[in-house]
Amino acid sequence: MSNGDIFVGEVIGTAILILFGAGVCAAVTLRHSKARASGWVVIAFGWGFGVLAGAYTAAPLSGGHLNPAVTIGIAVDTGEWGKVWVYLLGQLVGAVLGAVLAYLVYLAQFQANARTTDAAGDAAGEPVPTLGVFSTIPEIRNPVANLITEIIATVALVLPVLAFGLTKGLGESGITVLIVSLLVVGIGLSLGGPTGYAINPARDLGPRIVHTFLPIPNKGTSDWGYAWIPVVGPLIGGALAGLVYNAAF
Repeated sequence: MSNGDIFVGEVIGTAILILFGAGVCAAVTLRHSKARASGWVVIAFGWGFGVLAGAYTAAPLSGGHLNPAVTIGIAVDTGEWGKVWVYLLGQLVGAVLGAVLAYLVYLAQFQANARTTDAAGDAAGEPVPTLGVFSTIPEIRNPVANLITEIIATVALVLPVLAFGLTKGLGESGITVLIVSLLVVGIGLSLGGPTGYAINPARDLGPRIVHTFLPIPNKGTSDWGYAWIPVVGPLIGGALAGLVYNAAF
């Protein structure tokens, strides 16, 4: 794979991932969305389908990593680091692009969310905080616990992803991406409660940058004091998964 193919594949694939993921968070969170308050299960499946669409689209060009933790885990296992920077750059650019697209899809809802009265002048309630549409927010702010959660959840993603490569027939059948998508749904349902399961530095950092700069009325804080945890935790988890896989398989 050339550097150009890898970059384009990761940009497109990660943009699709974030479009689906931020999109489902907007659908569930923002007022005047038909999916408002439909719940955590919907969010988990929305992100899983984002992985499905993004990874299948990117696979012919880049292999469809879409996640720096996956890229790092593979590099730690194989010792091949030469193209890591291309993957990471494409993933970050794609995450920014996907977040902007999700914002445009829900532009009217973001504008309506900022109003405290509806079109008839009746009270509409306080604006809903918007950062959760773009990036993760811990339920209990405890840096040590939050970091541990992200590390463990990322190992639970990357180690199976690496092991799937040894499962005879998965690669040839093309079903690997589907299995990984279901894995992401499972992680969201089982391990996502404490931190919102970033498990992907680009998935959190790119949209957080977008949230910082977009002209969203009453958008609230972008919470940069927490932003290092969903970056560092998944990177550590990806590296640990690569080490475990290399040692055990």
